Amino acid sequence: MGERQANGRDDRPIVEGRDRRPAFEQFTAIRRYQPTLSFSPDGTEIAYVVNTSGQFNLWRQSTRGGYPHQVTTFHDQSVRQVSWSPDGATIAFAADRTGDEFQQLYVIPTRGGLPEALTEAPGVRHQMAGQPWSPDGRQIAYAGNDREPTDQDVLIRDVAGAEVGRPLANGGLNFPVSWSPDGTWLSIAESRSNTDVDVGVLSVTTGEYRVLTAHESEVINVPVAWADDGSGLWVVSDEGREFSGLGFLPLDGPMRWVETPDGDIEQVAASADGRYLAWVVNDGGYSRLLVRDLTTGEPLPLPGMPRGVIGTMEMAPGGDQIGMIFTEPNRPAEVYVLHLSSNELVRLTDGMLGGIDPADLVIPDLIHYPTHDGRDVPAWLYRPAGEGPFPVVLSIHGGPESQERANYSGLYQYLLSRGIGVLAPNVRGSTGYGKTYQKLIHHDWGGAELLDFKAAAEYLRGLDWVNPDRLGVYGGSFGGFATLSCVSRLPEYWAAAVDIVGPSNLVTFAKAVPPTWRRMMAKWVGDPETEVDFLMGRSPITYVDQIRAPLFVIQGANDPRVVQGESDQIVARLRERGVDVRYDVYEDEGHGFTKRTNELKAMGDAAAFFEGHLLGTKSEVGS
Repeated sequence: MGERQANGRDDRPIVEGRDRRPAFEQFTAIRRYQPTLSFSPDGTEIAYVVNTSGQFNLWRQSTRGGYPHQVTTFHDQSVRQVSWSPDGATIAFAADRTGDEFQQLYVIPTRGGLPEALTEAPGVRHQMAGQPWSPDGRQIAYAGNDREPTDQDVLIRDVAGAEVGRPLANGGLNFPVSWSPDGTWLSIAESRSNTDVDVGVLSVTTGEYRVLTAHESEVINVPVAWADDGSGLWVVSDEGREFSGLGFLPLDGPMRWVETPDGDIEQVAASADGRYLAWVVNDGGYSRLLVRDLTTGEPLPLPGMPRGVIGTMEMAPGGDQIGMIFTEPNRPAEVYVLHLSSNELVRLTDGMLGGIDPADLVIPDLIHYPTHDGRDVPAWLYRPAGEGPFPVVLSIHGGPESQERANYSGLYQYLLSRGIGVLAPNVRGSTGYGKTYQKLIHHDWGGAELLDFKAAAEYLRGLDWVNPDRLGVYGGSFGGFATLSCVSRLPEYWAAAVDIVGPSNLVTFAKAVPPTWRRMMAKWVGDPETEVDFLMGRSPITYVDQIRAPLFVIQGANDPRVVQGESDQIVARLRERGVDVRYDVYEDEGHGFTKRTNELKAMGDAAAFFEGHLLGTKSEVGS
């Protein structure tokens, strides 16, 4: 295909003495975390996964601060989940290799040593339960698709021996969540789609399985934690509501609501002794943390926190500490511990390594712009300092059932420092705005949401500080698909585009997705066997001859979600026309980046590409 084999080495020239503005590497000299945390049983340490070493490895650190200790030393494997054993001697974790998403399970001594594999099944997807250890520490619960690639069965592994049980294999997608306090039941999330999930309970002694939330239509019911006496479960549900609320579901009766805000409840944690219940509300793209003392029914006073996003939250076994991964628009993600007894918030990590003052970074404005059907689309608008007119990049999030949040982005902040603005919308299909809005994308990829992007471009063109002839578009995964759709179907708006792992052909995409996704594709995107004409009418590859903006395509060779063929085919078609498109393939990556060197190289090149074409500093196409 003539694609560039990217190796993570940055070959861009270093020019000294000309520009004293911070370099791209300073904005991205940060640590990235996986969304997983686990406390030691005594609450004195917390385990997390961070890429400080250049790869996502397992680390542990005192909950009062101090120097962190690296537990794993992987180079090609990425740790994805972590859980401390009840006796504190061992940590279980899940890891895949070069982004292939075939996670295998391991245990490793807390104080160091070699990992021991609990599963060794290449080509099989394993996922640990949210709380995988049985209360006695003898067993680990997880999901796996080894029996049938399209299913996820519930499996229980004896840690000391090799015995593996399969107590639930009903042909569905079943994910164990946590053990009951007495170790006799497992809570199960039985998933049919992103918007249809049931709560089940599985007896680990008899194999009895009961669905506790049988319902009509599509409803999300997710078990998050057991009551301390095992009488029921705290659940997140959108039953009869636009937004997900917090409820309590007894094992022998109907759910009762506990909290029903006008925004999704996203994170929930309960103390093992039943005293504290904590939850996070999505409040317009920011996170709001609440903690209730269940013995009094009163909320706890909490220390002031800056506006930002809590991506992960975990309660310590003793119930007196809450761990979280928290980010702000002008500060990268960090690990924090909230000590409830002293009402003290301790930041354990310091991920901003580039020497940039957070006060010099841009905090976005939350705006709404009108679109074609009368709706207002929420979006984050980042404006550079100065008068303008400035180029602007339309940044489209993946998912599509996800949400652009007020997170730190090194790419955004670098572009802003160079005089390039960013508009990051949450078009129809995004989460956080009610399930009706979320479901608008179902079976409509490349449909009405494309008009939302057109409306975004028109909105930008109407701002007096924006250069209307210098708009770029950028995105990964679904955002990559949307980027390709924009440049191929709305070609008059764009001066440059960067697509990262985006589908170009919805027929071939739907046929090649991971097996566990296939049952959902007809409803989610379209049936690649019976709806070929419909899907091709929505596919960027159909309109490739209309692309005229300079295009940069980035792909992971091991991507299991959007396979390399999706990028290969659109690049080949462009090159057949003599269009000079840049194409970088990372042989040791999948759907996104796990190796720090690769991520910095790819994002740095994307930033330089936009600089070259939106500011006219140099040409990057095909370079």
